[in-house]
Amino acid sequence: MAGSSAGEAGHGGSMPPSEPHLRKTLAPMDALAPTTHMTRFTRRAVLGTLLAAASGAGANTPVSPQPKPRPVAPDLGQLSPRSAALVAGENLGGRVSYLLADARTGQVLDHAQPDWRMPPASTAKTITAAYALDHLGPAHRYCTQVIATGPIRNGRLDGDLILLGGGDPLLTTDHLALMVQRLRESGLQSLSGQFAYWDGALPHIWEIDPAQPDHLRYNTSLSGLNLNFNRVHLGWRLENADHRLSLDARTRSHVPPVSVIRAQTTSRNLPIFTHSYDMGERIERWMVAQSALAGEGARWLPVRQSGNYAADVFRALARGQGLELPAAIALKAPVSGAVLARHDSAPMRDVLRGMLRYSTNVTAEIAGLSASAARGETRPEDLSQSAAMMSDWAREALDLRDSRFADHSGLSGLSRVTARDMVQALRVLGPSGGMADVLREITLKNDAGRTEPLRLRAKTGTLNFVSSLAGFVTTTRGRELAFAILTDEPSRRAKIAPEDRERPAGSKGWTRRSRAMQYDLIRLWAGVT
Repeated sequence: MAGSSAGEAGHGGSMPPSEPHLRKTLAPMDALAPTTHMTRFTRRAVLGTLLAAASGAGANTPVSPQPKPRPVAPDLGQLSPRSAALVAGENLGGRVSYLLADARTGQVLDHAQPDWRMPPASTAKTITAAYALDHLGPAHRYCTQVIATGPIRNGRLDGDLILLGGGDPLLTTDHLALMVQRLRESGLQSLSGQFAYWDGALPHIWEIDPAQPDHLRYNTSLSGLNLNFNRVHLGWRLENADHRLSLDARTRSHVPPVSVIRAQTTSRNLPIFTHSYDMGERIERWMVAQSALAGEGARWLPVRQSGNYAADVFRALARGQGLELPAAIALKAPVSGAVLARHDSAPMRDVLRGMLRYSTNVTAEIAGLSASAARGETRPEDLSQSAAMMSDWAREALDLRDSRFADHSGLSGLSRVTARDMVQALRVLGPSGGMADVLREITLKNDAGRTEPLRLRAKTGTLNFVSSLAGFVTTTRGRELAFAILTDEPSRRAKIAPEDRERPAGSKGWTRRSRAMQYDLIRLWAGVT
């Protein structure tokens, strides 16, 4: 293995089928699908324009005063044996699928089993980003509002105070605190009615992937009202031989306590965490094994009722500024009233750029659900329905023939893509001024610690015994290439016990070796080796 790369994020997964599924009829290997059909070309032109706007590129792209000679493409007959030898030398086990193509012409330069249908992990977020941009546009903003259903007289609201969620996946405690501050600046001191919230702008999803352990911080609930990526901070410290637990919705500026989620220790050894929900009291409860806690520590836990959580934190922040609110109730439908405070998210282009660079599952799922709601006459009721809508769109807009998605983040192990489809999508979405400029820049270094003379912009993906990489690489000769590399070890995934899915034995080392192999392929393809 050569060199290293900048850090990357990953997450655990569930167990997919182990057999590769091949298309009955394979497309020609010398080039990807052409773009000459007028309707399809127009659709792709629109997507390219959206992505250029999302990346902020295009308008000020410098033009070379002299045309540069195009580099000669590597000979497929010479390149493929070297790639195959590199993969065989790693002896990774499981399945390895990849395809390399010229990002502009579509000429296929290298491939191995490009039509195997495999889990994409977080590389699926590239498709989600394009889906959201196509249906919502790069300037779309999520809006969270606080409204009053009656007039304010002498500091008292004669009516109800409502927290209205607009689906913002990036809403934080700090944003809520600013909204509370605006309420106080308006002179509001009390109310005669109720404090309520509405989270129905998007469907309520209990957890992204039911196959994942309940306590994983990235496997959260989703709704039209989300907060802090729908995570709650659990802290513990030892007091008189027992651990005292605390839960809060902390950010850098605020640490409000949480009352609608509670935690306590139990004397059992396993499982370490169990979750329950009291529908009558609307309280989430976590039981934590005493034996698993060190003297002092902390971790994030997922929230299952995100709207209730956000309203509870808003209430705690209001109390801290001298505004007492009653316990929040949930509304079944939105109501109208005077807007007292609001928070608008960053534009969708920035939301998606952050999603791709930090691989945030909540952002991906909310973006996908929002796009599906905008796409159809009725909103999707769950993630599988929304993902099916995205799959249909990807077939229509990107010509993805053999890929189907089970969610928008890639957290589910049930999604399937092919390397051919992923490269096809990347070509449509643009090697420059488009998707490439939204993807994270990855710096590769050689064994001496020097930066490799190539430019890599890509999305990584990680599940247990699944590792993928897809994006664009600019070679040492300046040629733009699009690639997708998919690896997995289905037999080892199938043997993971439910209680071991957070950190199964051997998965971390396997992923490290797979990623090193992927980067070595990039070095080879870019002409570095």
